[in-house]
Amino acid sequence: MKADRRALLGLGAVAAAAAGGGLAYALGREAPLPGGALAGADMARGHRLRTGGFPAPSRFEDVDLVIAGGGVAGLSAGWRLADAGYDRFKLLELEDHVGGNARSGRNAISAYPLGAHYLPVANKEAKALQHLLRQLGMITGDRDGVPIYDSEQLCADMQERLFWQGRWQEGLIPRTGITAQDRKDLAAFEAAMAAFSKRIGADGRPAFAVPMAYSAGDADLLALDTLSFTAWLDARGWRSPVLRAHVRYAMRDDYGTEPDQVSAWAGVHYFAARRGWAADGVNDNELTWPEGNGRLTRRLAEFLPGKIAAGHIVHRVAREGSAVLVDSFDVATAATVRTRAGAAILAMPHFVAKRVCGEIADPPGFSYAPWLVANVTVDRLPEGRGVPLAWDNVSSTSNSLGYVVATHQGPDAITPATVLTWYLPLSDMPPEQARRLLVQRPADEWKRIVRDDLLAMHPDLEPAIRRIELWRWGHAMIRPTPGFLARGAAVTPAPPLFVAHSDLSGLSLFEEAHYHGVRAAEQAMALLGHPHESLL
Repeated sequence: MKADRRALLGLGAVAAAAAGGGLAYALGREAPLPGGALAGADMARGHRLRTGGFPAPSRFEDVDLVIAGGGVAGLSAGWRLADAGYDRFKLLELEDHVGGNARSGRNAISAYPLGAHYLPVANKEAKALQHLLRQLGMITGDRDGVPIYDSEQLCADMQERLFWQGRWQEGLIPRTGITAQDRKDLAAFEAAMAAFSKRIGADGRPAFAVPMAYSAGDADLLALDTLSFTAWLDARGWRSPVLRAHVRYAMRDDYGTEPDQVSAWAGVHYFAARRGWAADGVNDNELTWPEGNGRLTRRLAEFLPGKIAAGHIVHRVAREGSAVLVDSFDVATAATVRTRAGAAILAMPHFVAKRVCGEIADPPGFSYAPWLVANVTVDRLPEGRGVPLAWDNVSSTSNSLGYVVATHQGPDAITPATVLTWYLPLSDMPPEQARRLLVQRPADEWKRIVRDDLLAMHPDLEPAIRRIELWRWGHAMIRPTPGFLARGAAVTPAPPLFVAHSDLSGLSLFEEAHYHGVRAAEQAMALLGHPHESLL
């Protein structure tokens, strides 16, 4: 069960954990902070959409189809077009690099993720995703009709470990030191999630699927979206602090949101929707690489040679008769380009799409989770009592989500130096307040938090930390708060405008963004008269 692979049991503020365990504090002094930059999505370009003042168009071009946005959804739309033999399109991206929150970085030691860092083995219903994974060589064949995955791209052992009661243990659920009531509540919760996972709806669909568009529409299932996950747990009397910490980690892991603000439908989906379809017993594994999902976005971009125009701020999308006008500001030349197209796919977050296109509705409830990601270069691998270093390493006493080891995969795993990618969703305050904190808190303060959180787990690392590269995500992911299921359907414009983003699902998952990119591309091709066979 997915919960068993990602459940953190334990709470505590990052600063408190660091103060209790950081070696610098224990010695009554502060070690010098390592070097490293504070970076993130280009706020200046994004904020220009609010302030406006773009020059009138001075360059004009025509193309059949424009994709506005180069995250996973936009790249997936371009991949689907290219896969169908359609090449009369152009992709415009605000940043200098495509990839969205799946972007990656690199230093002399290793590549590393700046955001999303893995892709679970695909569900049976995810046919378009399986088609992509075959093209990328990640699915290498079939056995009795079941996909065979490339073992070198699946997460290697040891996959996960938890720092619990002073020792590292394999897996992310404690095996010692929990009460009989904890065990009872955990068992009841696991049984309920297993039942949801096996359930087939009245329409013949899985109760919970990935992509979620394939989920059943039974009324009692949809009713889960009317209350929070915490309220759903309360109604069942499952109050074990171990279970509640387990659920909290899970909700912050995928949604960057506290369980009392997550829709119960989304909460159950996390635990019940993953049914990886694969041979060789790897159903519950995931694909991962040193650069995380940057591997996927880079490979997607390789399908689009000559089609991507980075550094273009799309600031106006409007109809003109049966056509669409897309105005974008070319940062390099400081000129506005007007592109006239037969159709446009807006592959951008809702808060951007509604600003650039007046036809995008703005129902209440859309909100976004801010995150801080840190890539920490160390001279040697972390140590500690208990089981050896894993790919995913989580502490029961930290408010962070722990760290993944960039060099866990492949031959670089044996080198002493590595990069630890550390994650913190700022979920314990309103998103607006968290975004202000991301901007206003100095880099050195963030570095102290990151360093001291790592030292609370690994005091031995103090002399080994060389750099801490910080990356801020002000709008890292959509938050699936109660009522989210209806929001995506409410923002869909009429052709020749199409929207494609994981925001439409309310779940910021690669599979959701990929699905919406493929769907929008196929709808646009149908409108433009290009024959194709649907992958959905």
